[in-house]
Amino acid sequence: MPNKPKISQYGSVDPAPPLKSGKISQWESTLTNPGVPMFQRMRNVFSLRNDGSDAACIALCSGFNSDSALLRHEVAYVLGQMQNEVAIPTLIEVLSNETEHVMVRHEAAEALGAIGNYEVKPTLERFVNHPMPEIAESCEVAIDLLDWCKSKEYQEVDC
Repeated sequence: MPNKPKISQYGSVDPAPPLKSGKISQWESTLTNPGVPMFQRMRNVFSLRNDGSDAACIALCSGFNSDSALLRHEVAYVLGQMQNEVAIPTLIEVLSNETEHVMVRHEAAEALGAIGNYEVKPTLERFVNHPMPEIAESCEVAIDLLDWCKSKEYQEVDC
């Protein structure tokens, strides 16, 4: 029977397993290097996520300088998983960047909602009527999540 991929501490099956050891600076240095195989770059993304520190979060944000929209999308996704407010300014910048790939912008919007800081609601509201439905609908979902997190129902649910 083949080995099944392990579920991460975030409840997801990662497309590349995180490294068991290393340093934030090493993991960060490869994120934007197109000479490093994508699988290794992805492993570093999940290693930084699992570190969980503010420094790792900032290092992950440097991944938005990558030439790969796929990697930038994954960076936004894991920033949402981390729920670290340090990423908010970068995620707002990514969402607001009209030249960024729609897949990355959609994930940045969802990450902003997942972080749960209600102060981002005006930013999300700016894009709720965006002509690209992937962005508009992601902002709508993120706003609904922010509102739900402030609700009595949320307070009664073990999330």
